[in-house]
Amino acid sequence: MNAPAVSRFAAVSAALLFASGNLTPAWGFLDFFKKEQQKAPSASELQSQEAEASVLLREGKAAESAGSTGKATGIYDQILKKYPFTNSAAEAAFSKAWAIRQTGKLQPAFEAFQRLVNDFRQSPRFSDAIQQQYEVAEEAKGGKKQRTVIILPMKLGSEEVIKMYKQVITNAPYGKFAPLSQFSIAEIHQDKGEKNEAVAAYQAVVDNYPASKEAAEAQFRIGAISNIAAKKTQDGQNLTATRDALKTYVTTNPAGDRTTEAQTMLTQVDEAQAARSLEIGKFYEKQKKPKAAAIYYNEALKFGSADASQEARTRLSNLAASSPADVADTKRNTPGNDYTVPAAVDLRHRADYAGPPSPELARLSQKPKMRKDNDQFMPIPIQEPSLPTRADVPATVGGNSLLPPAAGSDKPVLLPVPPAPGANAPIPPPPAAEDTKKP
Repeated sequence: MNAPAVSRFAAVSAALLFASGNLTPAWGFLDFFKKEQQKAPSASELQSQEAEASVLLREGKAAESAGSTGKATGIYDQILKKYPFTNSAAEAAFSKAWAIRQTGKLQPAFEAFQRLVNDFRQSPRFSDAIQQQYEVAEEAKGGKKQRTVIILPMKLGSEEVIKMYKQVITNAPYGKFAPLSQFSIAEIHQDKGEKNEAVAAYQAVVDNYPASKEAAEAQFRIGAISNIAAKKTQDGQNLTATRDALKTYVTTNPAGDRTTEAQTMLTQVDEAQAARSLEIGKFYEKQKKPKAAAIYYNEALKFGSADASQEARTRLSNLAASSPADVADTKRNTPGNDYTVPAAVDLRHRADYAGPPSPELARLSQKPKMRKDNDQFMPIPIQEPSLPTRADVPATVGGNSLLPPAAGSDKPVLLPVPPAPGANAPIPPPPAAEDTKKP
């Protein structure tokens, strides 16, 4: 692709991105294509450019120190345009973004740091630029608000700030500022009262960054937000979501800073759930539906609230007296919901049971214990097994011989016996009688 074609492609791509709102002109998109079109200098040319760029960089630093921010910015732009392949170019990009940030212009400063991220990813200043972008986003949000209910005014719109945080995550998804940025996104949704968005954003912290310290706080926030919603609406789903989130937090953070708060909330949730189930059970009892009422009375017992449990147990007894078949049928059909007689619920026979084995299986799976007492235990004597024999060998040659007879003979094959180790060689048999006669 020739240079004019590249320029046209860059212009069209930039126009499409501007229209979609995914790019702003200050992020150096066109400058990126200009840099790509430039020919990389040779080693000698690069050395010369490094020297010239270093001189300009010192001039820019001096102007910035003297308070001439406009002059310094102009010098930094000159380095970026004339010497984009030098080390001084990355430093000039960072210095320009820093100078803009000192003026309090948060959005332009963020975009200036993004230029360094786009064009100089291998620069030592890359990590510094990511940190500056996160701090700019925090300043735009109004400061850190972890573990506080104070809502500070945002210096930019929430959508613009969320885009900043998302850009930080995109720039360095595994960096230390990624979980912080995701947590801040969740805080923004929480401050705006957007429950579903806040819970989803906090859950992203837990799922994507489980080893971070923000993950534990995010897990607690999920339960706290659901608990607030449950108090407002008395919705059973919110109560269940609260219990699941807080139990997860307590299990994974037994010594966490929020464990006491989580356990207190869990107690409140159990009381609320028990009271709710009790009221539903009363409703069905008034409607002359004892079977449905028994289900909810059993559910009220499950959550362990003292007052609700006492009343639910009394009402279950009355139902069992007036409608024993319905109550018994409830226990039979829903064993997992019957908390009146826990010993009668045999969960091991359920098809979906995945708990510990039955006592018989548990006993068989245990390792044998060593005997310690002198109980005159005698070992089982070893009895040698019977050796295999051949019954078809004639008795005249020693019936039941272990060896088969030789081919064409009725005598068994006898194997030579090797001498014992260290013994003398066997004495050969005497010669035959005819061999001893002299000629």
